[in-house]
Amino acid sequence: MNVLGPSLAPYIRSSRTLKKYVTPVAHWYANLMGYRKMGLKYDDLQVEENPQVQRALGRLTPRETYERSYRFKIASNCDLHHKSLPKEQWSKPEDDKRYLQPHILNVIKEEEERFTWDTMTVQRK
Repeated sequence: MNVLGPSLAPYIRSSRTLKKYVTPVAHWYANLMGYRKMGLKYDDLQVEENPQVQRALGRLTPRETYERSYRFKIASNCDLHHKSLPKEQWSKPEDDKRYLQPHILNVIKEEEERFTWDTMTVQRK
């Protein structure tokens, strides 16, 4: 298991029937979580103490880093006042793209490759 956890998404996406039934439930659950009401994106909820996530955060562009910090500032302000953002300022589902996941997957792949190279044994012919 990696830092992102187990995922059934590839299996569900491959089946039209499963996708048809699971997609509305997934959208309902994402709205129920409430992070969009505070202007956050799904990847803002990643546990930052994880070393892979720390390295992935370091690979974000300055623009992405600024936008992430701004979203956290807005969410902290909402939490302080015990209010959600106005409905027009909520994060929209089409804008809630996984911006951090590709970086995390690259970090994990690099660590696996590094481990493979570090544990390789050289045999003489």
